[in-house]
Amino acid sequence: MAVQLTVNGQALTLDVDPSTPLLYILRNDASVNSAKYGCGAGQCGACAVLLDDQVILSCTLPVGSVKGNIKTLESYEDDRTLSALNKAFIVEQAVQCGYCISGIMIRAKPLLDKNKHPSIQQIKETLQGHLCRCGTHTRIIKAIQRASRELSA
Repeated sequence: MAVQLTVNGQALTLDVDPSTPLLYILRNDASVNSAKYGCGAGQCGACAVLLDDQVILSCTLPVGSVKGNIKTLESYEDDRTLSALNKAFIVEQAVQCGYCISGIMIRAKPLLDKNKHPSIQQIKETLQGHLCRCGTHTRIIKAIQRASRELSA
């Protein structure tokens, strides 16, 4: 079946099974590297992307049900919020293996775009459902706080 998608501003028409998880299409057909396969059950957040600016988990969403514009980290080359997050994650040494980070950044971006001064509790609530197997949760929170301070300056 032909499925039409818009991924990072690029229109795609693909002949795929509509029950195929969106993540597989993103990685195999749309050259997306940021969204990762983690658990395959929507439990870890590694596959998070934006669909019409709403965070979705692409590993459990059938591609045939996708309507709207998909954005991944690859679409934000000159984004101020992601630039601040990138710098903060480096300074706070919040990345070890890096597997979870793109999903966490996709989730943190809308938070910082809407709220320049999120509390620790708001950050934790936003990141609920994202697993970091390396255990850098404390440093991830500090990195998001640092990015919020930079964006407020």
